[in-house]
Amino acid sequence: MQNALNYARAHQDRFLAELFDLLSIPSVSTDPAFGDDVARAAEWLAGHLASLGATGARAHHTGGHPIVVGQSAGPRAKPTILVYGHYDVQPPDPLDLWISPPFVPEVRNGRIYARGACDDKGQLFIWLKALESYVKTEGSPPVNMKFILEGEEESGSTHLPPYISGHADSLAADVVLISDTALFAPGVPSITCGLRGMAYVEVSLTGPDRDLHSGTYGGAIENPINVLGRLIGGLHDADHRIAISGFYDDVRPLSLAERAGFARLPFDEGAWAREVGVQHLRTEAGFTALEGATSRPTLDCNGIWGGYTGEGAKTVLPSRASAKISMRLVPDQDPADIGCKIRTHFEEHAPATMQVSVQELHGAVPVLVNTDSAAMEAAAQALNAVYKQRPHFVRIGGSIPVVADFKELMGLDCVLMGFGLDSDAIHSPNEHFGVDRFQQGIEAAIRFMALYGSNV
Repeated sequence: MQNALNYARAHQDRFLAELFDLLSIPSVSTDPAFGDDVARAAEWLAGHLASLGATGARAHHTGGHPIVVGQSAGPRAKPTILVYGHYDVQPPDPLDLWISPPFVPEVRNGRIYARGACDDKGQLFIWLKALESYVKTEGSPPVNMKFILEGEEESGSTHLPPYISGHADSLAADVVLISDTALFAPGVPSITCGLRGMAYVEVSLTGPDRDLHSGTYGGAIENPINVLGRLIGGLHDADHRIAISGFYDDVRPLSLAERAGFARLPFDEGAWAREVGVQHLRTEAGFTALEGATSRPTLDCNGIWGGYTGEGAKTVLPSRASAKISMRLVPDQDPADIGCKIRTHFEEHAPATMQVSVQELHGAVPVLVNTDSAAMEAAAQALNAVYKQRPHFVRIGGSIPVVADFKELMGLDCVLMGFGLDSDAIHSPNEHFGVDRFQQGIEAAIRFMALYGSNV
């Protein structure tokens, strides 16, 4: 292990330059205009894996964007880890808010600025460099390694579950390693053991069959925007609980031990609020901000539109109004069930003047991960060695659907060992990733591989 650590430290500048090459590829999966770039990023990664001696390294074409796979054999009797990551990125808009271009990576104040720097190119690249550090010094890693790197995580991972199902034998492993999460705070290591799920819908209300003159028809024809705003405003009650019938029926309550664990975490509500520029927090009654942001269900309107939004005035009574709504779910809520319940809610509460359409866009199952496994202990020891403190096991508010997919389709648990920070602006302009955390991540991955190989 020490030789691999020394190698990684000696080649930090080259590792960073190679990451810059990957970050320069605008692999935006949600926009068809970037399809060729997504494919180019996949081929780049497949080629990089091959250059590290990985066998079977290739980009498998799907009905959407490619899935990159490869493997590196370690000692026959040692366990196998399957490293998952995603090389696609969020759209960079709005471009005018970036200090430097999103696909021209640069380091400022010790941070790598580029779209995908943290989510997830920088973090998945950690594992390729850990593998290289062993291959170049020991000839092979201390565990068997397999990689599955997808290009559709930011657009719903449509083709990943079928791929996993169809290639379960070649992907067989003892555990899945994912670095697509964050440290609890700067210098405070954590391992994610819980993820919220999601139900995501688009709601549309249609009134008249065309846009109308608001002077001629206003006052006699109901406005879909007004109705939609009223319905969305009624989706929470005075205690900030979600006012959809049956929404909380299957919510697993937080135990006293879990709530005590939240209380022990070094969380400053005031500082957390100031970091995002708000003066006051709004949480479901009876729960702290940390509990509300990680372990309670939510409902948020992500976007709303209709009518005229251009420059100047246009006195239009719109035909249609629409909104996108996401609901974060907790164990044991089911995305399909929640999708049905919000559909029923809008159908029952919309007035007769409106036609209602509710389209379910995608969903994800909430997950809790076993914290007592040998892989979890190896991860905890690796992070302890890097950060000089035992990591916290935490639940986070986001969703990583593939965690549930690996459990359901292959029976595999995941170790979520991430190195981002909530302040890294991963879906916003000026996304960044600390150079120190990139290097610490490589060291932690090197240590994990040695520890897991020796403890199993």
